[in-house]
Amino acid sequence: MGRVVAVANQKGGVGKTTTVINLAASLAQAGQQVLLVDVDPQGNLTSGIGQKGNAAVSGTIYQALTSPEPVSEGRPYVIATGFERLTLLPANRDLTGAEIEMVGLSRREERLRILLASLKFEFDYVFIDCPPSLGLLTLNALVAADAVLIPLHCEFFALEGLADLVGTLRRVRAALNPSLDIEGVLLTMFDDRTNLGQQVSTDVRAFFKEKVFQTVIPKNVRVGEAPSHGVAVTQYDAKSRGAEAYVALAREVLERSQAKPWTNVPPSVGA
Repeated sequence: MGRVVAVANQKGGVGKTTTVINLAASLAQAGQQVLLVDVDPQGNLTSGIGQKGNAAVSGTIYQALTSPEPVSEGRPYVIATGFERLTLLPANRDLTGAEIEMVGLSRREERLRILLASLKFEFDYVFIDCPPSLGLLTLNALVAADAVLIPLHCEFFALEGLADLVGTLRRVRAALNPSLDIEGVLLTMFDDRTNLGQQVSTDVRAFFKEKVFQTVIPKNVRVGEAPSHGVAVTQYDAKSRGAEAYVALAREVLERSQAKPWTNVPPSVGA
C-alpha cells in the first residue's frame, strides 16, 4: 500500500508545489510509482507538471470531491503526465468554490480519503499538494494522509504560523485521523550566506530535532524556472544545485521509510 503524504503549510510561497513536483519526480526516477494529487484551487501543481487544462474522462479533483455522494473509485480521474511512473489527479479553477459546495455534503472531511482508498494499492507514494490555508480542502488532505511534509521557508517569520499548523495536526489526529504522522520538516529557499538562514535552521532543528530533514533545499534559479517549462528541475537542469538537493531528499525519504515511524507531534506547539 502506498504512503500518502500531504505537503502542507498555511503560509504561501514556502515551496509546497515545487517540493511536490521535484520530490515526486526524483522518486519516480528512482523506480517508485508516484501519484500527484492537486487540491490547490490555483492548480499550480497541474500546470507545473505540464498538464494545465487537462482532465480525465470523469473530470478533475473538483468533480470527484463535490459529487452528491462520496466517490470511491479514483482511477477515472487520473491522467498521465508524460513522465514515466508519475501520474496526476489534476485540478483547475473550478476548485475555488469547492469548499463552499462541500459544506452541505455527507462525509465532507473524508471525501479525499475515500477517493484515494482505491488508488493507494497502485502506487508507492501519493503526494497531496495543499492550498496555503487550513480550510476544508487541507483538512481533507490531512484526513487522507498517513503523514505531513512541512516545507519551511528560511526567513524571519518561518516559525510564526507553524504553531497553527501543528495544532491543526493534533486536532485532526484526535478527531479524524489518529495515525497521522509528521513525515518531516523541510527547510527551503535556504541561503547559507546569511546569518538569518543559519539562525532559522538552528532554531528549527533545535525544536523539531530528528523530524527535520538533513537535506536542505537551496535558493536556486533553475528550481524556479523549471515549472514554466512544465518539467521537474531534474529534467530541466540535472546538474543544478536544486536538482541535486531534491535527488538527495528523495534518497532520504526512501531511507526514512525503512525506519520506525514517528508518532508524536510536539506537545508544546499549538497548545
